Amino acid sequence: MGNPPLNAFDVQYAQMLREILDYGFEEENQRTGHVCKSLPGMTMKFDLSEGFPLLTLRKIPLKVFIAEQVWFLMGHRNLAFLQRFTKIWDDFAEENNCVESAYGYRWRKHFGRDQMDGLIKLLQNDPTSRHGVILMWDPSDDGLASGTKKKNVPCPYTFTVQIIGGRLCVHLVIRSNDMMLGNPHDVAGFALQAYFIAQKLKVPVGFLTVSISNAHIYDIHFDNAKEIVQRPIEHATIPFVCPKNAFDRAEDGDERLVEEIFDQLKKQYTPQESLGRMKIVL
Repeated sequence: MGNPPLNAFDVQYAQMLREILDYGFEEENQRTGHVCKSLPGMTMKFDLSEGFPLLTLRKIPLKVFIAEQVWFLMGHRNLAFLQRFTKIWDDFAEENNCVESAYGYRWRKHFGRDQMDGLIKLLQNDPTSRHGVILMWDPSDDGLASGTKKKNVPCPYTFTVQIIGGRLCVHLVIRSNDMMLGNPHDVAGFALQAYFIAQKLKVPVGFLTVSISNAHIYDIHFDNAKEIVQRPIEHATIPFVCPKNAFDRAEDGDERLVEEIFDQLKKQYTPQESLGRMKIVL
C-alpha cells in the first residue's frame, strides 16, 4: 500500500503564498498604513469528499471557526454565544455587544427574509436550481455607499450553493483576504458550512471553491510567510464525518455540537509548530 494523499489545503496554500511573496504587487494600504504584497484573482478548490481542508503547516485554533459557523446559522448579531468559545469578534463589537454586519444575521434576517431557509427549500424542491445565492454584502450600507468608517465590512461577501453531479458544491467569493490569518479560517469555516448544508439536503459533499479578489500578505507577516513555504508538506488528508442533525442543532445553538466537531478534528490534526501570536491588522 502506498502513502495516503497529502492534505490538499497545505499544498494549495503554500503555492499561493509563494506566488504572492515572489510576484505580489507591493503597495501601502491607505486604510491600514501597512505595506502589503497582493495578487488579484486567486482561486482554491477542494473536493470535500477527499478530506477536510485544514491548515497543518502551522497550528490554527480549531474551535474558533467551528463556533463561528454555528453562530452564523443561529442568525444572531449579539456575540454572547460566540464569546463562550472565542473573543475573535470582540474588536468589531458595537452597541449592546452586537456586530451589525454579522454574516449569519445577514443570511437570516437583515434583508427582510431568511436567505438560508430559502436556499434549503429551493434545493429540496429543485435540486437542479442554479439560483442558490446567499449575500452578506449590503450595497446600501457597505463599501461605496458608506460615508463613515465601519468596524466591519464583510470580506467573504457571497456564496453560491448548487447540487452538481449529485453532490453539494459551494463557491465562496472573498473580496479581500489576509492570507496568513483570514484565509485558513475562512476556508475551514465554509467547508464546515458545506457539510452542514449537504447533510440537511441529504446529499454528499462535493467541491468547495474559494475565489479571492485580493489575496495579500501584510508586511508584519512577511517573515512568517517565508517560514511557512519552507516547511515540508507531510500531513495526510483529514477525514471528517458530519454529526447527525448538525444543521438543525447549529440553528438551535447547541454548544455540544461545537465540542463534538472539535473533538473529531483534533484527533486527526497534527499541525507543525505554531508561529506564535500574529497580530491582526484591522
